[in-house]
Amino acid sequence: MLAMQIKHTSLVNGSFSAPISPLDRGFAYGDGVFRTIKIINGLPEHWPMHYQTLFADCSAIGIVCPSADTFISDFKKIFDVDEFSAVVKIIVTRGEGERGYNPPAITMPMRVMIKSSMPDYPEVNFSEGVVLHLCDTRITHQPKLAGIKHLNRLDNVLARMEWHDPKVAEGVMLDMEGNVIECTAANIVARYGDTLITPKLDQCGVAGITRKQILAHAKRLELNTAIERMNLKDLHSADEVVICNSLFGAWQVRKLAGQQWAKQSLAEKLRKALHA
Repeated sequence: MLAMQIKHTSLVNGSFSAPISPLDRGFAYGDGVFRTIKIINGLPEHWPMHYQTLFADCSAIGIVCPSADTFISDFKKIFDVDEFSAVVKIIVTRGEGERGYNPPAITMPMRVMIKSSMPDYPEVNFSEGVVLHLCDTRITHQPKLAGIKHLNRLDNVLARMEWHDPKVAEGVMLDMEGNVIECTAANIVARYGDTLITPKLDQCGVAGITRKQILAHAKRLELNTAIERMNLKDLHSADEVVICNSLFGAWQVRKLAGQQWAKQSLAEKLRKALHA
């Protein structure tokens, strides 16, 4: 079924008409963080976990995160309660500052909320799995930013520019040492027997909340879990590979860099667990 198309609507600090200042440090330096959240019936799915992560990411780079009540007020302005399915992107920046990297001692954080249509994902991605591209662009190491969904995403932008085939759903990104890290907009989970392993993200990458939820749900599926370094050879040797994010949930990987996997059931089980 085709998703209903809605125009992009945005709030800046709770206002439909406020501009974004050219002095804003998020605009100038990518000095901020963001979250992308699925909206169901006018409400953000898994909001408490998203807010906790947003707060933690802000704290990691020294930004004062607006309160949860402030965001709830913004949600009520921009979404209708009968809006069945949409997407919200929340951006929090450090706020305005003069020219130069050194931030002011006191800043007023800027928050942006962008409402858009739910992507119209091909049904085959859910029923049969997906094909992935192996990206040439590598993710650079910065341990202080590892795991954080910060605004500096040029590695991902360059990686996403590498393919244009609509049959390719995502791209796998490695770090400078050849470790598997993530996809351009999704995390990776691999099953080896009765153990789920996801890449270690202590040097780079984004620790998404769907990845976190999958690790938490694994016991219900009688699976052990581990967070480990893995290279491409390790990934190819997995019994099943799944990619995940907050919008589509989980998709099985059927093909990557010459390796193919038979259709299996883990992705479907994970989607059901996430929905429940």
